[in-house]
Amino acid sequence: MALKLVKDAPTVWNFLHGVINLYKPAGVTTHQVRNTVINNLCRELNQLDVRPALQRIAIEDGFKSQLVVRKVEDLSDNVLVAGPRYHPEDLKCRFCANHGKFTSGVTILGINKGTNLAFQLQQNRALRVYLVTGFLGKATETHFDESRVTARATVKHIGSEKIGRLLASIQASHQRKMFELSGIDIQSQAAYELACKGTIRPADNRQPMIYGIRLTEYRKPFFTMEIHAINETEAYIGELVHEIGINLKSCAHCVSIRCIRHGHFLLENSLLRKDWNLQTILSGMAHTNKLVRQYPEMLAQESSALQGIDMEEE
Repeated sequence: MALKLVKDAPTVWNFLHGVINLYKPAGVTTHQVRNTVINNLCRELNQLDVRPALQRIAIEDGFKSQLVVRKVEDLSDNVLVAGPRYHPEDLKCRFCANHGKFTSGVTILGINKGTNLAFQLQQNRALRVYLVTGFLGKATETHFDESRVTARATVKHIGSEKIGRLLASIQASHQRKMFELSGIDIQSQAAYELACKGTIRPADNRQPMIYGIRLTEYRKPFFTMEIHAINETEAYIGELVHEIGINLKSCAHCVSIRCIRHGHFLLENSLLRKDWNLQTILSGMAHTNKLVRQYPEMLAQESSALQGIDMEEE
């Protein structure tokens, strides 16, 4: 069956519900991303065939003093008087993860009824993967390279093997912490059965948890890590890079953070800034909605989420 070109704005609006996978550039806030997407959608919707102006009943003098009743255009509803049919306030948006200003990469945005999907994706706390680049030898106030340098140190004694051993110990400590929060001995059969059920999530959404961290590239003084985590924030990753520098008997700050995966949403499927238009967003929304139906566990996964520990004495 041949595809039909739709130029009717109300018809297009009815399909504008779902989530989209955007590539957020570094140095841009999520609020700016939201405004750019909304303004682009409203501008292109208003360029389509919008609904005609409302009609009103007019009673006028006719031929031979007879009254004539007819319908005329209501000028108060004309586009030139009332303004565009679609405004930014008409669109509802919600992010699954509020990445910081210096974080780039995969960003999931729900539009209109897709805000409910975005909320469910956020509550399910899907695993996110980052490529984080740090700079050894300098420490800054905010742990990022945009702020003032507060300390300097040598990096001659740091090799890739030393960084790899440190990252392995960080991963092991976080894995041990998962089972400690659940109150289960990590060497027990119960711990094995709990791990087999799926990703162990902390009950507190504010508790960052690292499931995997490894060194992918080391070009002194730059080093790049791949981090698998949930509940993480940009500030937490910056502090992590700072602590890595201290543990290496030096100092470090974060140069870049790029999210390459959010659950089943991949970097190669993200829409670049030049593609944030109505046609591309609708195509990307159809792909992401199909992905959500293909992997329903992203919305409601039966996982071994950790329960809160009652610290009160009996």
